[in-house]
Amino acid sequence: MEDQFQLLFEKMKNEMRNQTVELKESILEKLDEKLQPIIAENKILKSKLEYLEKEIESLKRGNKQSNLIIYGLAEDEKSTQELIHKVKAIIKSDLDLNFEEYEVNKIYRIGKKQNSGNKPRPILFSFVNEWKKSEVMKRKKNFKNVYVSEDYTKEVLEKRKMLQAQLTEERKKGNIAYLKFDKLIIKEKPSSTNNDKRKREMSTSPQQNTQPRKQQNVKTSNTNRLNAYDLMRIRSNSLPSNASTIANKQ
Repeated sequence: MEDQFQLLFEKMKNEMRNQTVELKESILEKLDEKLQPIIAENKILKSKLEYLEKEIESLKRGNKQSNLIIYGLAEDEKSTQELIHKVKAIIKSDLDLNFEEYEVNKIYRIGKKQNSGNKPRPILFSFVNEWKKSEVMKRKKNFKNVYVSEDYTKEVLEKRKMLQAQLTEERKKGNIAYLKFDKLIIKEKPSSTNNDKRKREMSTSPQQNTQPRKQQNVKTSNTNRLNAYDLMRIRSNSLPSNASTIANKQ
């Protein structure tokens, strides 16, 4: 009797387990059906968000395209007009580049003014025309007491900061490396062994005949050409020996 109850109990337990599994699968299928549209919509929203982030970054860069940041210029001006004259004077003296006040789009110190004795605040300087800014950047190495850089966005500055260690490492290897916006550009320096090999190949290569083809043709044609005297002598030598006696008899 107990064995029968035990078998019945095991059978009921198995049926309950099977029903539970079927119920879970049914619930998961229904949830999956309802979640699929939400997942698809989430992917669309994510792609749109990435696109908008790129657009915002592009707009930020475009807004800063004509900007320059000037570091190290003494902060003793009393007005914006004086600041323009200071920047104008240092660009003229160090870069030999002139610009008029109407070519300035905006100029101001970045950050809050600190107590005297601290480092001067950097200057944000923007030209109306981008080509003028490009001229300053081309000659920026000629600045003596100030340093000039691009006006990068916060995101670009963070990426450039992260790349500084790798930039230093590549330069230690002897490679040509520099930062362009938020990218690290690396150009491998050609090894001396490759240069030596190329020089050896050039020195050991067989010398080619550098004589012009026209002169070569003229030479060969001249050597193959016979004069009339040589031709007559060859013909006379080719006649039989009794040819002369026959001619005398006639």
